[in-house]
Amino acid sequence: MVEYITHSRDVVTEAIYPEAVTMFSVNLFRTLPPSSNPTGAEFDPEEDEPTLEEILDVIEPSEFSKVMEPLFRQLAKCVSSPHFQVAERALYYWNNEYIMSLISDNAARVLPIMFPALYRNSKSHWNKTIHGLIYNALKLFMEMNQKLFDDCTQQYKAEKQKGRFRMKEREEMWQKIEELARLNPQYPMFRAPPPLPPVYSMETETPTAEDIQLLKRTVETEAVQMLKDIKKEKVLLRRKSELPQDVYTIKALEAHKRAEEFLTASQEAL
Repeated sequence: MVEYITHSRDVVTEAIYPEAVTMFSVNLFRTLPPSSNPTGAEFDPEEDEPTLEEILDVIEPSEFSKVMEPLFRQLAKCVSSPHFQVAERALYYWNNEYIMSLISDNAARVLPIMFPALYRNSKSHWNKTIHGLIYNALKLFMEMNQKLFDDCTQQYKAEKQKGRFRMKEREEMWQKIEELARLNPQYPMFRAPPPLPPVYSMETETPTAEDIQLLKRTVETEAVQMLKDIKKEKVLLRRKSELPQDVYTIKALEAHKRAEEFLTASQEAL
């Protein structure tokens, strides 16, 4: 669609651009792009070009503010995705200079949305590459506005503490209800089986002041290490032409031999 608008300037006027960008941005958000494979094979980056990124490269700041909050709410969900390619693609936006300039101008609205997902997954995400990308994003936010970063950290800490209090109050309330139920003479007849043990998140504790200082130190060291790894390997953003080839396909092609003994030349050709 971006290419169509670009190459059809006589048909599509610039007055339509703001509405088109808003419409497509709102409707293109998705956690995992649907695969064109009818068998439901897993996500393939070659089947899904980063269309949204191309739109954001040309969007005006005034139009960016209209789609900013739904955009970063969706990116926060993507960062939390257990599918590492989804989280990886979302975090690549922090390597785009123009997008970072837009984020910097709107940091007061963007950082409160993104910080909880970034902090939580910096501890709990299973993929090491995602850790490096998250620390890079946190470092950029920290350098962008140190006071806002500290405020978001304290707000996250307060929200976690409130969550623990709510959980404790809920458990105490259920205990009171169960104690009242025991007083009923028919309780043994209708007693339910014991409940399953509760499922806890990998990150259950509220961050302390020491955790916050450790976060800042870790962000610095991990982000620097990630930049070194990038220089050794390659740029982070991969397009179709830069995607690695399948190892098994390469080996199969190298091992393939023509069955010359089964091929007979035509007498007429000779």
